Parts: sequence; structure tokens; C-alpha cells
Amino acid sequence: MFEKILQPYKGLSKEVWILALTTLINRAGAMVVPFLALYLTNYLEFTMEQVGWIMSCYGFGSLAGTFIGGKLADRVGYHITMYASLLGAGLVFITLQFLSDYYHICIGIFILSLIADIFRPAMWVALDNYSLAENRTRSVTLIRLAINLGFSLGPAAGGLIITWWTYKGIFIVDGLTCIIAGLIIAFYLSQKTVPQAKKDTVLSPKKSPYKDRLFLVFWLALFLIGFTFMQYFSTVPLYYSEVLFLSEDRIGLLLASNGLLIFFLEMPLVNAFEKSKLNHLKIVIAGTILLMLSFLVLNLGPWVGMAILGIVLMTFGEMLGFPFSNSFALDRSKRGRQGDYMALYSMSFSVAHIMGPNIGMQFSAKFGFENTWYLMGLLCLVSCAILFYLQQQIAD
Repeated sequence: MFEKILQPYKGLSKEVWILALTTLINRAGAMVVPFLALYLTNYLEFTMEQVGWIMSCYGFGSLAGTFIGGKLADRVGYHITMYASLLGAGLVFITLQFLSDYYHICIGIFILSLIADIFRPAMWVALDNYSLAENRTRSVTLIRLAINLGFSLGPAAGGLIITWWTYKGIFIVDGLTCIIAGLIIAFYLSQKTVPQAKKDTVLSPKKSPYKDRLFLVFWLALFLIGFTFMQYFSTVPLYYSEVLFLSEDRIGLLLASNGLLIFFLEMPLVNAFEKSKLNHLKIVIAGTILLMLSFLVLNLGPWVGMAILGIVLMTFGEMLGFPFSNSFALDRSKRGRQGDYMALYSMSFSVAHIMGPNIGMQFSAKFGFENTWYLMGLLCLVSCAILFYLQQQIAD
């Protein structure tokens, strides 16, 4: 029995496991982002429209950070890029608790996300260099398991800290975990020397992702998926609070269930789909359909049962969609500079963060949550159509 459970984890490198541990520690302290909208509305008493613009500042910083991170990963190396990003983000997190003015918060959030998201493209390049072609998707999944286990612990602990202490405490804990994760990377990981043969296959074409038409089509679909997914960390928690009247600790536990489900189910699920040799884009389409349903069920009735069902559907959509979309991007990145490709991949979520929470909140304020969920379902359907078109183009 244990042999079957451990089978999907075999063959992964030591560096991937250390990177996963680092990610787990970092994400276990990820308490600020899930509660940011609630902190800004309940503690600082900003309006929903103001919160939308603050979340857009987070997205703008993320966009700049991922672009810079891709350049740094290709030019100075992923190792120094990763630990410098984590250490810097830790210091900014701790500082952010002292800001209360609207414009200061906007600037602080922008700087935070810029520094923090320099990490992302560098981490994906590192993961690719620490992995073999046959276990790359499982390596991606292990990192996602670490992210989601940490995310299941983070909101749950964050909700308790807010309830029994103060909102300020989550900034301190988030900052300290970033610093600890950065120190682990600095001392226990190193820049891996890529064999010359691999360098030749990876770098010789030097194709820009911005000139790869099919990758740009994929990027558009991914942006729409990210746009809708971001609602679960901005508009949806407000729906839980204002319509379902859930407290912060219960919202934290509800969001934490997403990470727990992923921790227990994603690796076996991905391993099974990987063995089935199904087309990766078909799997992403299936995941997007589940994400669409997760929004539509919220309109079946304002009760907690539908919220739980929505989280479950979203989680299974995430488990199918994100690992295989990431694997598709890594495979495509072999055509040129990996850092630039993975930066553009990450930037889809950054642009989604600029627009998704802001538009979601502005739309909810004017037209209500019910119409917002219908809009998200429609966008998921459009992204499915784009992915189907992409699959047909690649097959030709």
C-alpha cells in the first residue's frame, strides 16, 4: 500500500525536494494575500472600489517582477535571483503593517509584489534544470503540493491569528517565513551547471516567446483562466463574508480545504494522467470546465453547502489545469530562452491579478455577486474555446 502511495514521488532529485521544502515553509506563512481584501475593508475601512485598485497595484508589481525575474534568471542565474527575492520580500512584508494611508498602501503593495514575483520565473527555470524530461510534470506537481500544503496551513493559521491576535500579526509571520525560505536556498541549493549538449538544445534557437504565435494564444487562454481563478482570493472571500456571513477563521478554513485536497489528491491524479498519455491541452480544458462550474454553483443558493461544492470543483479544476499548463509552457520554452518563456507564462497571472480582482470587485459592487459568477463562467468557456483552437493548430 505504502509502495503505491510513494511511487509517484520516486526519481525526483534532491534539489527538487529542497526546493519543495523551501516553498512549503514560504507558503505556510502566506497569510497576507488571502486576507488582504478583508484586511483593507474590515481593518483599514477602505471601500470595495479602493480595494480593487490596490489589488491592481499588486498585479502591476507582479507583472514587473516576473518580467525582471525572467531576465535575471537568464543573465545572473536562478539561484541568486531566488534567494534575493525571498529575503527582500520578507523585509517588505514586515514593513507593510505600518502603512495605513491609501496611496502608501498602493505603493507598498506594488513594491512587495514586484520583489516577491521576481522569484517565480527563476524558480521554474531552476525546477527544469533540477528535473529530467520524464519526471518534469511530477516535479512541477511536487512544488504545487508544497505550495498548496503551505497554503492550507497559512489561511487556517492566519484566520486564527486575526481572530485571537490582530491583522498585524500575519504580516510579521509572512515576512519571517520568506526570510527563512531565502536562507535555505542560499545555503542548501546552488546553481546547477547545465551540460553543454543541453545548453545547445535549449539556447541555440534563441526564439523570443513574444514571436511564438501559438504560445501567445496559449497565454491568452491562461490569462482568462487566471482572471477567473483570482476571484477566489479577492471577490469570493468578500462573498463569503457579506452574503454567507462567515467569520475570518471559517473563511480561512474553507480556503485551506483547497490546499488539503490538493496535497492528498494531486500527485496521484497527475501521475495517473501522465501515464495515460492524454494530450496536455485536453486536460487543461477539462480543468477549466470544472473551474467554470465552481462559479455557477454559487448561484444555486446562498448557503455554505454551495460554497463548499464550489471550492471542491475549483480545486479539481486547479489540479487538472495548472500542472499540465505549466508542463506545456516548460516544453515550449525549449525553443528559446527559458527565463523569458517562463516569465511570460508567469506574467499571464500577473496581468490577471491586475485586472481580475479589480474588475471583479467593481463589477460586484455595481451588478452584484450573482452576475459576477455568471461572467466568470462565461470567461472560462471562452478560454476553453481558445485552448481547443490551440490544440487543433498544434495537431496540424
